[in-house]
Amino acid sequence: MQSINPRPHKNLRVWQAAMDLVAKIYRCTEKLPKGEEFGLKAQLRRAAVSVPSNISEGLTRKSAKEKDYFLNVAQASLSEIDTQAEICLRLGYFLQDEFDDVERDLVQVQMMLSGLTRSIRTKT
Repeated sequence: MQSINPRPHKNLRVWQAAMDLVAKIYRCTEKLPKGEEFGLKAQLRRAAVSVPSNISEGLTRKSAKEKDYFLNVAQASLSEIDTQAEICLRLGYFLQDEFDDVERDLVQVQMMLSGLTRSIRTKT
């Protein structure tokens, strides 16, 4: 029997998938050139961490408007990751299969996040 976590966001598949995306981004960016330490590497990691962080923060908020705000920030961070991963691909920092893998996870999280956002908006 699966126990329910007292932190409700941890039970959501979208939060879990976003956490998996963070781990994938960290692994992919590990091999970026030293010159990207404070550039693309830092930007990608910051954007990736922002997604599950804003999901969890948003779900602790009381009003639907506040929840919606934080979920929109998470969506915006997904767009940042998409753009920055494309830059890494074009610069040859990511292989095509690495990029495709990140994109698959990104789309999955984006779709689940959109569903969660719609669900919260229809409850008001």
